[in-house]
Amino acid sequence: MEIKVDRETLLKAISRVQGILEKRSHMPILSTVLLTTKGNDLELSATDLEIGFQNTYPAEVIQPGSITLSGKKLLDITRETNSPNIYISEKENNWVYISDGNAHYNLSCLPSDEFPVLTEPEGTIMIDLDGKVLSEMITKTIYSVTLEEAGFKLSGVFMEKVEKQGQEFLRMTATDGHRLSLIDKKVPDVEKIEIVSGVMIPKKGMVELNKLSSEEESVLIGFKQNNLVAKKGKALIIIRLLETKFPDYKNVIPVIGEDEKNVISIDKQLLLNAMRRMMIIRSDQYQGMKMSVGADYLEMTSVNPDLGNVEEKVEIKYAGEPIEVGFNPKYFIDVLQPMDSDTVYLTIKEQTGPCLITGDQDDGFLGLIMPMRL
Repeated sequence: MEIKVDRETLLKAISRVQGILEKRSHMPILSTVLLTTKGNDLELSATDLEIGFQNTYPAEVIQPGSITLSGKKLLDITRETNSPNIYISEKENNWVYISDGNAHYNLSCLPSDEFPVLTEPEGTIMIDLDGKVLSEMITKTIYSVTLEEAGFKLSGVFMEKVEKQGQEFLRMTATDGHRLSLIDKKVPDVEKIEIVSGVMIPKKGMVELNKLSSEEESVLIGFKQNNLVAKKGKALIIIRLLETKFPDYKNVIPVIGEDEKNVISIDKQLLLNAMRRMMIIRSDQYQGMKMSVGADYLEMTSVNPDLGNVEEKVEIKYAGEPIEVGFNPKYFIDVLQPMDSDTVYLTIKEQTGPCLITGDQDDGFLGLIMPMRL
């Protein structure tokens, strides 16, 4: 194989797959990218066996073929040059020559036929999803996915179809046992996708799907043979679904009536900034803060015996009974940051119950935080 490719194009392509490449795998081939010529284009593939990515980019093809290269080394080479073009040529005995016109690299590589084949399942029923809507759904749920190694059952985002007021919605839910995030969106043709009892999509896969959908274009998604398939333009992502059952979460969410009195109305940015200040003296041992709610104020107190304490009182609208309850301020920050509403509503029914967070500009979304014992 022999090609010349625009440096900016290659840098964008190779940067895109760094999150997929396995850095410390027992299979060295998973740390490489596969470069294959397709007519006058260059196809780049990357996989960790759980997520596969493929996209096609313009290139000057001098000699067709395919090679594997270390994804990290190719990124470093491309990033550190100011030349407009990168020249790549395959040599004998699994060596590759790379040049930007000034620097010249000879790199060893692995045989391209060892690279795992990325095969799109046949007959996948796809629906057209607005990229902005998909990105919003992912951003407003992914922060609740557990980071604990033992939490395999919760290590992804649960996607399902739900019926409300006679209409079918697409729902994403995530939880780590301490907080929960949920969003419902009405999307065209949602009834066509094959997720009868819901599917679990791994967090790493959702990060890659979010990259694909972050622009305001549409993304085709479908499910087949325990895989999520997503397409946009010439880009293809295949994500292996988690074989685990998401817990029954619906009983945890309190029902809110229209005449609910225990609803705190507060400026989102005011609350977000206050929570960040509560975090200043937080430590691994002392993570909680006390929230005291009165008729027109919310007082927050965080105490760390090793450092000191911090207190802050902010103005709210509230018609319920006074209440004191403990929470982790980081969980509030995670919920509030992706929200679009200027005013948010916190519903706390009782001292031992969760806090429900909603906003008028965050249609279909709710965040839930379980209380802490202080």
